[in-house]
Amino acid sequence: MDIAEIDASGHGLQYFCKCIVHKSQQVNGQSDVYLLETDTILPRKEQLAPKPGQFYLLRRAISSVEYGRPISVYRSEERIDSDTGLKVVKLEFLILKKGRGTQELAGLLPGDELHITGPLGNGFEIPEDIRLDRTSEHNPEICIVGGGIGVAPVAFLAKSLPEKTYDFFACFKESSYALDYIKAHSLTVTTENGSEGIHGMLNAALTASTLRERGYKAIFACGPLPMLSYLKDIAAEAGVRCYVSMESHMLCGVGACLGCTIPTTDGNARVCKDGPVFDATKLVFEKPAPRRKPLPIDYIPDTSVRIAGVKFNNPVIAASGTFGFGQNYRGITDVNVLGGIVGKGVTLEARPGNPGQRIIEVASGNINSIGLQNPGVQAFIDDELPAMLALKPVAIANLAGSDLDSYAGGAALLDATDIPMIELNISCPNVKAGGQAWGLDPDKAASCVAAVRKATKKPLMVKLSPNAPDLIAVALACVEAGADALSLINTISSVSIDIEKARPVFANVRAGLCGPAIKPIALRMVYDVAEAMKKLSSYKQVPLVGMGGISCWQDAIEFIMAGATAIQVGSAKFANPHVMEEIITGISAFMKTHGYRTVDEMVGLALV
Repeated sequence: MDIAEIDASGHGLQYFCKCIVHKSQQVNGQSDVYLLETDTILPRKEQLAPKPGQFYLLRRAISSVEYGRPISVYRSEERIDSDTGLKVVKLEFLILKKGRGTQELAGLLPGDELHITGPLGNGFEIPEDIRLDRTSEHNPEICIVGGGIGVAPVAFLAKSLPEKTYDFFACFKESSYALDYIKAHSLTVTTENGSEGIHGMLNAALTASTLRERGYKAIFACGPLPMLSYLKDIAAEAGVRCYVSMESHMLCGVGACLGCTIPTTDGNARVCKDGPVFDATKLVFEKPAPRRKPLPIDYIPDTSVRIAGVKFNNPVIAASGTFGFGQNYRGITDVNVLGGIVGKGVTLEARPGNPGQRIIEVASGNINSIGLQNPGVQAFIDDELPAMLALKPVAIANLAGSDLDSYAGGAALLDATDIPMIELNISCPNVKAGGQAWGLDPDKAASCVAAVRKATKKPLMVKLSPNAPDLIAVALACVEAGADALSLINTISSVSIDIEKARPVFANVRAGLCGPAIKPIALRMVYDVAEAMKKLSSYKQVPLVGMGGISCWQDAIEFIMAGATAIQVGSAKFANPHVMEEIITGISAFMKTHGYRTVDEMVGLALV
């Protein structure tokens, strides 16, 4: 921390505290922008109120996210609390509802508690040679530009300046907002759709010629990167100083973690500490990647995929162990819209499953130790399969075992049925015998796949274990032994301790971790196997089905771009029974807006 940020007693001038939300409301005319207001009593007299351009880390006190979200200040007012004599700062923020954290912030109600850290960053500084006594007869020397939600911090800057000492340019996709405090010499609004002000982007209203003609000496701006890059260029052309507020993902917000760096001509700079306001001449803007043209309005993307010759109407499949045999969720959600359903894992003989506690909730997921409780393959064929086959999704039998004979015996029984595909489970971490033991070693995995391959002509998809020391070796061994497809990953071996009993929670000690917590690991493993698959001859390559922590359509797209032809959804539907329907809709909408006519066009795009 800089010496200037420490008071005489050695305490920091920034602060972290809880505060109460006073106002939370949707901004008029905006479907995804919310105004959030709170009063904060500063813990010590020496602590600071925010300057224009500074931000706070905000997080709902009871939250599903771990870290605060950096939100710029839209408005700030100070007063002295009559009871404590401490400074009270009234803060207003504009929240763009985008990801999980901002969705939570947008959903706050008056009276809710909010965690707040700040004020952070360096803020806007007006150069000493800029005159702030302009009259209406003269053009101002300051040009302020805000784009979209980036209007918030520059509106705070504008409010801090004398009236009519600046010109203000505000750019939006549709209608304008957050201009209540703007008392500009000239206010110019542009909208991309032409609904308000000038039709177009910033370049329709502000150019290098405009900067020169109006005699601006400095630009202060915040908004999307393409707009800031454009301002840097025209400012340089016109010989005008330009200061822009940047954004970056961040964790600590105080410069400690080095996670929010951006490239500059002086090397990496921390947005939270060295910024967010930078001299534009120091910034290095990357050229934006070209975007595909959206599909025609009346065009319906083809979401169907083929796995080992079997056609699925869409790439969303219910994962084994989380959807029963397809009947449990009927009436709660529309089961028939799914691409496929993988049934509960079955073994040749019936199994009672594991004793003792079977599930616990953990941060962003759960640990489970079910133990492959099932009625046996023949009972599945007699009692469950007819109803499963009557559903529209592709039915897939998940087959597990303890030895080669039980695997082969179960496969032989399934081979005589109309089941379209078998998922061979060599990766369950919740059983003492068999299961994941077969999936940890390439030779054992190959022997199991070969035995089942000999027992059935059904398309065979092998489910891989994330606990294998060399997952790629296991995957390639399975392909060599006759796998027609690979699905990955199963749950990750985990342990939980009951601190009151000083004993493991689960009878088997180790159990399987699943849920959003494992998604980045699962995605990496799919990516790794997809990379290895690309190196094989085309006739040896098999499709991949990705799973592990998928809870929204964006997750599904990530797995597809990492190399998965389809995806499976597991524990996410325990929290949201409609999640798979939402993922199907989201994939189709993404394909339409990004110009993908088929799912195959997206498969493996992220592989480098």
